[in-house]
Amino acid sequence: MKFNQVTIKDIARELGISPSTVSRALKDHPDISSETKKAVNELAERLNYQPNIVALSLRQKKTNTIGVIIPEIVHFFFSTVISGIEDVAYQAGYNVIITQTKESVQREITDMKALFNSRVDGMLLSISRETTNYDHIESILSKGVPIVFYDRMYTNPNTSKVIVDDYVGAREAVLHLIDQGCTRIAHLMAAPNLLISTDRLRGYRDALAEKGLEYKENLIIQCPDGSFEEAEKAAKKLLAMSTVPDAIFANNDMLAMGAMKAIKEKGLKIPDDIALMGFSNWFFSQLMDPPLSSVDQPGFEMGQEAARLLIRHIEMRDKDQGEPQPETKVLKTRLVVRESSSRKRKK
Repeated sequence: MKFNQVTIKDIARELGISPSTVSRALKDHPDISSETKKAVNELAERLNYQPNIVALSLRQKKTNTIGVIIPEIVHFFFSTVISGIEDVAYQAGYNVIITQTKESVQREITDMKALFNSRVDGMLLSISRETTNYDHIESILSKGVPIVFYDRMYTNPNTSKVIVDDYVGAREAVLHLIDQGCTRIAHLMAAPNLLISTDRLRGYRDALAEKGLEYKENLIIQCPDGSFEEAEKAAKKLLAMSTVPDAIFANNDMLAMGAMKAIKEKGLKIPDDIALMGFSNWFFSQLMDPPLSSVDQPGFEMGQEAARLLIRHIEMRDKDQGEPQPETKVLKTRLVVRESSSRKRKK
C-alpha cells in the first residue's frame, strides 16, 4: 500500500476488523477494547495514517484552517505579521496556510481561489501593489467566506480591517525632519493605488503645511515597484536638481536604503547634507551606516489583532449569531530616531 494513500479501510483490512471499528478505536470510543485500540493506533502510526481533512470538513462544514495571503515573505514587516497571526491562531485551535503573491495580482487571484477550494474557514489578506480591480475579492466575499484585511486594504465598507495610522506616522516623521532644520524635503512614494501610500503622502503634505513650507510636485517621485534599484534611480534624479533636497522621506525602508546608496555615491554626507527617514523600521535599519531613522509599525500586534478579528467572525457564523459587523482597528506607529536624521545630536 502506498505511503500517502492510507485509509481507515486499509487499516481495517490489515487487522481483519471493520472500518467502523477502526474509526471508533481512533476516536478512543469506550465500546472498543483497549487491545483493539492499541493495535489500531500502532498500525496507524506505523503506516503514517492521516485523517482525510477534506472528508472531515465536508461532514463538519469546518476545517479550523485560515488562509493568509501576503505580498512578500522576505519583507520583515510581513514576517512579523505572520508570527502574530500564528500566535493567536494556534492557541485558538486553527491551522494556518500561508501564500505569497510576490506583488502580483494574478497570483493573488490564484491564491484566493486555491484557499477557497481548500475550504479554509476565512482569509487574511494584504493586497498586492498591482491590485486595482477587486472583482476576485468580491467573488470570495459573495460566497460567504469571511475576509479581514491587514495593512493594505480594500475600501469595501462591509469588510473588517487592521491597519496602522500611516498618516500620523508620516506626519510625525516629516515634522521631525523639519525640526532638524530641513526645509526642502523630498518624498519617495510607493504604488499610488495603495491607500497606505496616499495616506503617507497626505501626512507628508500636512506636515509641510503645518510648518509653512511649500509642497512641490517635483520633489515627489513615485516608486511603484518599491525596489532598491528603483529608489536609487529616483534619488539620483533628486540629487541632479539645481537645488538638491536637504532631506528625503521614503515610503519604506527599502526605498530609503536605495536612496542612501545614491547619496553616498554622490559624495554627500548623511545627515549633514541630506537627512534620511524611512518607514517600517525593518530589522536591518539599525545596521545601516548611518543607522536609519524610521517609523515603526507594530507588525506582530497587527497579526494578532487580524487573527482575533477573523476568528471572531468565523465563530459568530458557526454559532448562528448573525453576520458580524465590520470593524476597523487602527494601531499606532512609533517614530524611531537614529543617526540618519539627527542633525541636532551632532551639534
